[in-house]
Amino acid sequence: MFPDLIDIGILHIKTYGACMAAGFLVCWTIIERLSGRRDLSNLVLALMVSGVLGSRIAYVIEHWKTEFAADPAKIIRIDQGGLMFYGGLVLALVVFFAWCLRHRESILGMSDLLSAVVPLGHAFGRVGCFFYGCCYGRDSDAWCAVTFPAGSPSWYEHGQRLVSVLPTQLFEAVALLVLFAVLMAIWRIPERRRGLVTGVYMIGYAAIRFGMEYLRGDPRAAVGPFSISQTISIGLACVGAAFILAGHRKQA
Repeated sequence: MFPDLIDIGILHIKTYGACMAAGFLVCWTIIERLSGRRDLSNLVLALMVSGVLGSRIAYVIEHWKTEFAADPAKIIRIDQGGLMFYGGLVLALVVFFAWCLRHRESILGMSDLLSAVVPLGHAFGRVGCFFYGCCYGRDSDAWCAVTFPAGSPSWYEHGQRLVSVLPTQLFEAVALLVLFAVLMAIWRIPERRRGLVTGVYMIGYAAIRFGMEYLRGDPRAAVGPFSISQTISIGLACVGAAFILAGHRKQA
């Protein structure tokens, strides 16, 4: 756990925020190289802002009683961690569709471009989660288990005790890097159908997140037999299949 990247006098930079910023910048650079365009900065910035805002809103809703009800002022402390990826994805999708309609851009083509790089940026974010100590895994004595120090989210949730847990943040980061490599390979396929990259991304991440939820140890809100994230994963996989089908019909 390494929550503070720099802490010198008035200069205080959180490792979590630095990882997110690095992920955004890397993705922005790759998007420009893949598309050969320099006019997408407004879209990328809008998606970044909406992604963070949506992630925070979803996290606050899910953890309202345990973290924010007694101290609502903590809602704005994004620098302390606390983002739910699916919330950011939903709000970013709304902004994305609105932008494409306004600028008359191809939804399938533009979504393929963005989806190809999202897993890489997300992987940076998961590394940030590990440094902060949030999104930790279930109690474990496996060789790969880690023990977050006193003051960490895991320490608090375990009654201020040091407990070894699975580093699910790193597990997911590795899985996201593999997904990114797969999407890059698909992107390079000559005459690939539009919507294929988007569909594979959605189905791939839905599978990753659905399985990862069984290894998570932090508080999870439930929807019937599944967690909220697993329920959203099922819906995301269906949307991904729809994107692949839509691309197939346009190509036919």
